[in-house]
Amino acid sequence: MTAILYGYWRSGAAYRLRIALNLKGVTYETSGVDLRTGAQRSPDYLALNPQGMVPALEIDGLVLTQSPAIMEWLEETRPNPPLLPATPAERARVRAMAALIGCDIHPLNNLRVLSAIRGRFDADQAAVDAWAGNWIGAGFAALEALVARDGQGWCFGASPTLADAYLIPQLYSARRFNVPLDAYPHLLAVEQKALEHEAFARAHPDRQPDADG
Repeated sequence: MTAILYGYWRSGAAYRLRIALNLKGVTYETSGVDLRTGAQRSPDYLALNPQGMVPALEIDGLVLTQSPAIMEWLEETRPNPPLLPATPAERARVRAMAALIGCDIHPLNNLRVLSAIRGRFDADQAAVDAWAGNWIGAGFAALEALVARDGQGWCFGASPTLADAYLIPQLYSARRFNVPLDAYPHLLAVEQKALEHEAFARAHPDRQPDADG
């Protein structure tokens, strides 16, 4: 049975999972969940994912949620090509890069947080951009140093890892919030390499069936 990915075209978490699925060669269909209309709170979707967030993945008779858990599950059940390096120390470094984005940057600029800022504090778009840019900039500064140390074309080493699957969507989000990126040449070099890789290109938000620009 073909896997079904429930996501929203512009969701960073769904974007990173699309990259991982493509890198692993997993065939999947997309079922759009429009976060702007509250589709994630519909009874049908809450039956799949009680948290009411994207992505969720139906695969191998399972319904999996939370992109970090799903990506680790993919690595365990479909180990080739690997998205984590060979040694425990190297895997820890890649996981740290991914967590820097997934734990310390992304949650502070996702839709529900930004909606709360707009609604509770009457923030205009400039204030929202400043809020998101603060956390993105701090995280990217640290990640730039890590990639400068460990990268060989990609975030870590010479082939794509989980860290790259996290980075590319976060760069996409950074541009949405008008974050200057010139200070991160190593991150931009990874992005340029990813643009030439079909697994990353097919995952881009603009190429998703529910994309509306």
